[in-house]
Amino acid sequence: MTELSSRERSVLITGCSSGIGYCAAHTLHKCGYRVIASARNMNDVMRLQQEGLDCIQLDLDDTTSIAAAVDEVEARTGRHLYALFNNAGFGQPGAVEDLPRDVLRAQFETNVFGTLELTNRILPWMREAGEGRIIQNSSVLGFVSLAYRGAYNASKYALEGLYDTLRLELAGSNIFPVLIEPGPITSRFRENAFAAYQRNIDTVHSVHREAYLATERRLEQKGPAVPFTLPPEAVVDKLLKALSSPRPKGRYYVTFPTYLFGTLKRFLTTRGLDRVLLKVSRNEQGQKPRT
Repeated sequence: MTELSSRERSVLITGCSSGIGYCAAHTLHKCGYRVIASARNMNDVMRLQQEGLDCIQLDLDDTTSIAAAVDEVEARTGRHLYALFNNAGFGQPGAVEDLPRDVLRAQFETNVFGTLELTNRILPWMREAGEGRIIQNSSVLGFVSLAYRGAYNASKYALEGLYDTLRLELAGSNIFPVLIEPGPITSRFRENAFAAYQRNIDTVHSVHREAYLATERRLEQKGPAVPFTLPPEAVVDKLLKALSSPRPKGRYYVTFPTYLFGTLKRFLTTRGLDRVLLKVSRNEQGQKPRT
């Protein structure tokens, strides 16, 4: 157990019903942190409570829900919250030209606007305490883009821009904004993305219909959809480092693809990087490389 975790510092985690958030909540609880987990669905809240976690209801799409959750956290911690792990979010597949305005807005409401509103409500507590960690579960798609993920790419790019700015604005405050950039992780993310795709994308009338058929085959696969997929524990390992380090890094890469694309983005031209990303996207769609 690390020195910092042994003090039972409080950590609020969003999106704990499954996957990374679920793993993070249970792991940090075992490490001695005072974990306040959250989930959107009340059935998940009750399930997590039955598992021994302190859990509250929180819907990032709803300002009233955010305000109520923050009031509840304040009542439980006395405004003493060491860290916020912004994990909740979802992916909306679909070609950019097939994204209705309300669908793109919904992607940003959860991934960006709700996340930022929660963060801004918590930040004053950390300023009062003179310390804190604001940790964002981002993505490799927060700094490189793949085809048919425009809404998700844009939301993660936006979050990375906000966190890069927060690091500058909070410099010297002993409050550290941190980005964790996972890449492929075993979770329900793909299942939830497929449901969003089915609800919101008109595949029948799209010029991208053939690519969508390939997307459906990929999203319906059982088991890891891409190589180098790691379990959620790999993300939680980086989370623990960000929580325990006296001066955490601004970014933590997790999987091999994240390290790879981070390196390629630094050294390749835009055209060169596009070639690599096009090859990845076309391999996903089962298309032959174009010459």
